[in-house]
Amino acid sequence: MHSKEEKLQAFGRFLDVLDTLREKCPWDRKQTNESLRPNTIEEVYELCDALLKDDGQNICKELGDVLLHVCFYAKIGSEQNRFDIADVCNMLTDKLIFRHPHVYHKSQVGALDPKPLPYGESGEDAELKHATTSAEVVENWEQIKLKEKDGNKRVLAGVPDALPSLIKAYRIQEKARNVGFDWEDKQDVWGKVEEELDELKNELKNENKERSLREYGDFLFSIINAGRLYKLNPDTALDYTNQKFIRRFNYIEEQSHLQGKSIKDMTLGEMDELWNKAKALERE
Repeated sequence: MHSKEEKLQAFGRFLDVLDTLREKCPWDRKQTNESLRPNTIEEVYELCDALLKDDGQNICKELGDVLLHVCFYAKIGSEQNRFDIADVCNMLTDKLIFRHPHVYHKSQVGALDPKPLPYGESGEDAELKHATTSAEVVENWEQIKLKEKDGNKRVLAGVPDALPSLIKAYRIQEKARNVGFDWEDKQDVWGKVEEELDELKNELKNENKERSLREYGDFLFSIINAGRLYKLNPDTALDYTNQKFIRRFNYIEEQSHLQGKSIKDMTLGEMDELWNKAKALERE
């Protein structure tokens, strides 16, 4: 692995290249926050895909693509005299220090920095636990965020509107849990799941589409909540299932071609038989 000096040198080299491209490349020169945003979303999803597959080479590559976008936005900010990459790094560092009083606060034994916390209004948070475990750190975070300058004034305000709904539901539930709004016994959640499913079935039976849609949302929210309580990430779980379905369906399509048939001409029974063969092959 590289030394700190080598890392700083590599980052400086990258920033120099970005500066050159912004000046001399027609495509880079014309980019704006608005034009880059769709690409940024795509790059983050590509990184997530590499992470899910634990593909080290692609993780490294996609991290570079995401880093490019972070620094590109900072470059645009500097051109507008609003902020630059140093401001981004300093704001992040100050936030990390403020949100980790169990490491940096002067009251902590062995604290790394005895100075007052720079990011928030006060370093005195008497109601915070002396965090010694990961769970206690998470519990403290929501209280700390409410004390930050220009921070969130409501617990759920930090959940971005633009998050995909599945991930948003999970984050809403996490934040509510962090301030104590959660099931005391995780097994109790199944009663809520069954209640929401019964309400959905009832509206479907009544053929009320609008109410069915709302009840379907309530059921999904409850099953996501169940996954959270059992430490199962719904987005990751659903992506695994999506990939599994794609593999098995592709097998059906490949076998239909080998049989000289179009998949559209196969019966449901024939497709089910091939589906079960695909399942059996996965277990081998």
